[in-house]
Amino acid sequence: MPSIRLLVLFFFLFFSVHSQEDTPIARFLRYLQFNTAHPNPSYADPISFLISQANAIGLHARTLEFTPSKPLLLLTWPGSNPSLPSVLFNSHLDSVPAEPSKWIYPPFSATLAPDGKIYARGAQDDKCIAMQYLEAIRNLKANGFTPSRTVHISYVPDEEIGGFDGSAKFAESKEFKDLNVGFVLDEGQASTGEEFRVFYADRSPWGLIIKATGDPGHGSRLYDNGAMENLMKSVEVITKFRESQFDIVKSGEAMNSEVISVNPVYLKAGIPSPTGFVMNMQPSEAEAGFDLRLPPTADPDLIKKRIAEEWAPARRNMTYELIEKGPIRDYLDRPLMTLTNDSNPWWPVFKQAIEAAGGKLSRPEILASTTDARFMRQRGIPTLGFSPMTNTPILLHDHNEFLKDTVYLRGIEVYESVISSLSSFKGESY
Repeated sequence: MPSIRLLVLFFFLFFSVHSQEDTPIARFLRYLQFNTAHPNPSYADPISFLISQANAIGLHARTLEFTPSKPLLLLTWPGSNPSLPSVLFNSHLDSVPAEPSKWIYPPFSATLAPDGKIYARGAQDDKCIAMQYLEAIRNLKANGFTPSRTVHISYVPDEEIGGFDGSAKFAESKEFKDLNVGFVLDEGQASTGEEFRVFYADRSPWGLIIKATGDPGHGSRLYDNGAMENLMKSVEVITKFRESQFDIVKSGEAMNSEVISVNPVYLKAGIPSPTGFVMNMQPSEAEAGFDLRLPPTADPDLIKKRIAEEWAPARRNMTYELIEKGPIRDYLDRPLMTLTNDSNPWWPVFKQAIEAAGGKLSRPEILASTTDARFMRQRGIPTLGFSPMTNTPILLHDHNEFLKDTVYLRGIEVYESVISSLSSFKGESY
């Protein structure tokens, strides 16, 4: 008899543990444990895990590779009317590095704290939506829902370093064209309040390197057109422009993401010595680097003109290099943005889906940074950025990134409404 009781206890404990491991939270924790941080993200293991999850709920899976060792996973849920343009839900596999010594818990341990906070690199950016898509489809299938439009989910590499070997090549491929995508939903950001945030555009990143040359001279001399003097004049002009943009934000006339930001990121000058720099010599070369972010409303030609004539004029012995990191106009030379009014037939469908889930959208925004959504918008496809996180501090790229378990589970419910509504939409696509 004791042995029977032990056997019963064993099976009870086994199935209890197994059931705990087979929950939405447990599956999320498992995905968070894959170390996908740059500079050496692991892609094979998380893709294998995602394929196993896709197989478990009956999704078709295929792996594409446009750059060696940088796979892209595409999952598909066929619709009942495949002639309709499909809907695509995007997420990126990679994450930014983390400094373990500055975290409460190891960043890839995926620790569920007693207060319900899930600490992990990627908890917000953006492994949450990667798993929420799957959990929402799992629930929809269990309830017998069948989409009219085919639903695709893409898991792409290298978003955190520009996406050029991931989404950029995917969007240009025959495989992407064959999907006949009519609408894309990509990542967004957390909201610190009750309303969900939604993004209709990204700012486009530029890198600007300004170099100045001039005659060297003794540190005691005063003379015109020295390299440092010319560079500092440029820094002063750029700083005034930066202040003018920042003043617009401070006055409440625009959000931070709606103006042109320009920030100095490095300064290189001086003649090295064994103890530092030679202090009694004026250098013949000086260089500075700046990070620029342009909203889609900005005229890139005017900014280029300003750089050439005011920030780095040749008359002051200056040259510059402008590094445009991705598209700023679509294939019809239109600003990279998605309309958020009734002229875009997808917008009311998305908005009503959020409301049907008991949520509310805040005023649509331009994202201050950059995502893979720009490559879809470049092709003229309506694309929104959205991550269902409310009452959550914005911790992407920060130490101790976390997401509450209740917020994560609530997001699954929101995606159930969003996926079912978008895939059931039978109207004309944009």
